[in-house]
Amino acid sequence: MGAIVSRIRGSFAFFCYFINTLFWVTPILVMSIFKLIPLAWTRKACTYFLDFCASAWISVNGVIENLLHPFKLTVEGDTQLSTKEWYMVIANHQSWVDILILQRILNRKIPFLKFFLKQELIFVPVLGLAWWALDFPFMRRYSTAQLKKNPKLRGKDIEITRKACAKFKNKPVSVMNFVEGTRFHPGKHSKQNSPFNHLLKPKAGGMAFALSAMGEHIDKLVDVSIYYPGKIPTYWEFISGQVKEVRVHITVNNISDELRGDYSKDRQFKIQFQQELNLIWQQKDQVLAQLAQAEKTREEA
Repeated sequence: MGAIVSRIRGSFAFFCYFINTLFWVTPILVMSIFKLIPLAWTRKACTYFLDFCASAWISVNGVIENLLHPFKLTVEGDTQLSTKEWYMVIANHQSWVDILILQRILNRKIPFLKFFLKQELIFVPVLGLAWWALDFPFMRRYSTAQLKKNPKLRGKDIEITRKACAKFKNKPVSVMNFVEGTRFHPGKHSKQNSPFNHLLKPKAGGMAFALSAMGEHIDKLVDVSIYYPGKIPTYWEFISGQVKEVRVHITVNNISDELRGDYSKDRQFKIQFQQELNLIWQQKDQVLAQLAQAEKTREEA
């Protein structure tokens, strides 16, 4: 009977999420047409309206969560955030549920989260246009082979992304980056021979690339550690009510000068950046270990 109830709950929750997404993506797509008008005030007004729609979509998702598959969400650490600041947000990545948790805890507390996307994703039907309308920056990365074949391409990726981010100068923004590059899995952890107990090795290039493209506009780093007591859930387990608790720890720091520089050309900066990121990851690993130990203590009590 419990399995049947979970299946019904999950199916109905998925239907509600689909309807909510369809409801809000429609005005986003319609308004994207007006963003093509080459007037600064028109584009600015569209941007605020589109971010409002996206934030409203997340808020309604939160209502669906509370009604159909409620869970205990504990957030600790630095919770003094502002919608008037520019942020770089990083987090450990274990499940697609991570995105829903991040949106829920940060919605309307910081500017709407935007992800750096590969340029090819702009051609995804419907979503590609919605991401463009919401000013998600599209990145173009060149492989080592491409750069060797055509050295003139060196630095073009940074230039393209910097132009894409120019629109963020006049309106605060939050940029999200999963620096592990993929979701955590014990097999991946073992294959990497990761020095961290709860994390994969961080990939410094993407974060350095984003900070370089954004220049001095992003001045604060929001480090989010997500812990799922018991087991890491799948999206279906989450929406079908099988997740009872999620614990989150937030750390906010100023972005130091050690994290700013030319990652692709300055070898000394590249080494320094990797060291700084590894230090952040060591601290995150300790936070996750503390959350795991707290859960173990509760179970033994």
